[in-house]
Amino acid sequence: MISPAAAARITVIGLDVDGVLTDGGLILGDVDGSPVEFKRYDVQDGVGIVLLRRAGLKVVIVTGRESESVRLRALELNVDGLSQDRRGPKLPNLVKLLAELGETLEATAFLGDDLPDVAILRHVGMPVCVGNATPEARAASKVQLTRHGGQGAVREFAEAFLRARGVWEQVVEHYIADRSRDVALDEITGAKQ
Repeated sequence: MISPAAAARITVIGLDVDGVLTDGGLILGDVDGSPVEFKRYDVQDGVGIVLLRRAGLKVVIVTGRESESVRLRALELNVDGLSQDRRGPKLPNLVKLLAELGETLEATAFLGDDLPDVAILRHVGMPVCVGNATPEARAASKVQLTRHGGQGAVREFAEAFLRARGVWEQVVEHYIADRSRDVALDEITGAKQ
């Protein structure tokens, strides 16, 4: 799926939101006269993003919508860059984020799913599409995932990518150790010494 040589050239992972980080569904509503938008995110995708960052990769999110939900998720995952712009094309917004990080399109993998992502997919070093991507996004992608957007596709990519780099097991073990740090076994089991 992903060759070690291709993975070694990538330093940035770019993500679309609707249809990649989410299933593409939108819940629009009104709270006290203000419009609100809710999105559902996959927790395993979030862990995949954390693992990518722990492996030293930069993660950016580029979307053509503006949503407080996305801002909160990006903040929660501590991503390196976020572009929400409903008026601007996504490719220039990605280029701007990359310039701020001192990175290039060639060193970027991008996960997309639909027509707004095709221009990006045609220019990045590793174009990736989710399992339910449109035919146009599939045609522009070198890596095609099996999982659908919002249903573990980002996690599928993270594991395949980090395995291609030969660091999956190491990153996972460090993650597990960090998540269990400062917790004594007797506290968990109730055992006394």
